[in-house]
Amino acid sequence: MPGVAYAVVRSEPPQVFLATDVDVLHRVLASELVARTPSDVLTNSETEAIRRALLDERWGDAVLGWIDLMGIEVDVYTHLHVYTENDLPEDLIGAQLQFSPLFRDASQFTV
Repeated sequence: MPGVAYAVVRSEPPQVFLATDVDVLHRVLASELVARTPSDVLTNSETEAIRRALLDERWGDAVLGWIDLMGIEVDVYTHLHVYTENDLPEDLIGAQLQFSPLFRDASQFTV
């Protein structure tokens, strides 16, 4: 079953990052979010701590440190199902819908 991992950065404007799995997502956040932070925004010791985490390839630590320092929330979702044609075949969706909760008491409906 195909899926993706994604993160919503609650900045203004919000940013969304999408990846094939959570390991790739951590690297994306490290390179596209954390590493793009101007060094003059943080103190020298804060900058050094995040640089060290990045150089040690501790992506999650770098992202968590960035979140703590910047005060910007990041929601990470590790698996979201990607629906395909096989999941919802066009020729069967009408029949499948009739078995959903919305149609359980269908005695009042005339088709």
